Amino acid sequence: MGFFGGMKTVAASLFALALAGQAVPASAEEPPYKIGAILSMSGAAPHYGTVMSRGALTAIDEINADGGVNGRKLALVIEDHKSGDTQAAVAGMNRLITVEGTEMVLSSFSGPTVAIAPISKEKGILVLNGGGVSPRMVGVSPHMFHNRSLAADLGVAAVHRAKELGYNRIAQIAGKSEFGDAVIAASNEAAKQLGMEVVIVEQFATDATNIDTQVAKLRAAKPDVVLSWPTTPQSGLVVKRVRELGMTQPVLAMEWTAEDTKVAGNDKLENLEIVTDYFAVTDDNPMGKRFYDDYKAAYGEEPDFYAANYYEAVYVIAELLRRTQARGADATKGAELTASLLENPEFDSVYGGKMRFKENGVAMKRVAILKVLDEGFELVKFMPVREE
Repeated sequence: MGFFGGMKTVAASLFALALAGQAVPASAEEPPYKIGAILSMSGAAPHYGTVMSRGALTAIDEINADGGVNGRKLALVIEDHKSGDTQAAVAGMNRLITVEGTEMVLSSFSGPTVAIAPISKEKGILVLNGGGVSPRMVGVSPHMFHNRSLAADLGVAAVHRAKELGYNRIAQIAGKSEFGDAVIAASNEAAKQLGMEVVIVEQFATDATNIDTQVAKLRAAKPDVVLSWPTTPQSGLVVKRVRELGMTQPVLAMEWTAEDTKVAGNDKLENLEIVTDYFAVTDDNPMGKRFYDDYKAAYGEEPDFYAANYYEAVYVIAELLRRTQARGADATKGAELTASLLENPEFDSVYGGKMRFKENGVAMKRVAILKVLDEGFELVKFMPVREE
């Protein structure tokens, strides 16, 4: 727990106890509803677990301060999948069910989320994923839902952004993977519906460091715009080689980090936009403003969209508990929470307005268009939710 040592809030106390595998009741008289979480608390990427757990705990602190769910408080119990270890995720899922007795779980990362899906399906455990983006997670359990935009949905949003900017001839470039295939297929369909022409699609090995052949083919196709689907650091590599091979067309990508800027170079960020989930507090979004203020007060830093997604997921579960209680059903049962969600799939979103879960379990929410700066991003606009 060393990387959490600086916390001095109620949330910190809750978290410390929760990490030790003990749920934290807010009162001695009434047991809390336990929400399980299988997060990346150690291994190569503990940052994700840190911000995700902080987002969830911020929501729990707020809900408990407001009186809980009809008087009953919430508590978080965290299991560690060690940055994607699927066996650790399955073991954690089993502990949450058998030891903690919870049937509502927050998951993260695509691999661990897919790994726990059979348990969710067999035992009727409600699972909310706010981090993974792989299409492999869709349809693997009737009790699994996703409040992060998946890759295919971001691809569709990028096509709409290209159309909005007046471009009609599209080039796509992606890694050779299920992830890349899914984004290309969704983007092709969106382009067809919008009357746009996909003039070329190129893919390369996901560990490739030389993509000159693919970029040269893009250049020869003379598109209006390049849609780039790789993840870090190949997202940066695409921009670098597109510019170095003389292409001046705009590039729309779905992922960009500081590492991509380092790979591409600060002099190649012109005409580059990122289409992604993005949390930004605005005056017309009181839920988002409360989250921002409480998170920053507790942890001394600004929240990112990963923290926002897990904050939002806890509020979804709290609302499901209320709706299930109102139906007179057992709110401790994951299958009953699923029934309540399917009955009314619309919820408040920390991003502003409402989000709605589609039949495939993926939430539709507005996505952001970002301009990449030398350091960080500038919000250009939000795109409305779309369902192709």
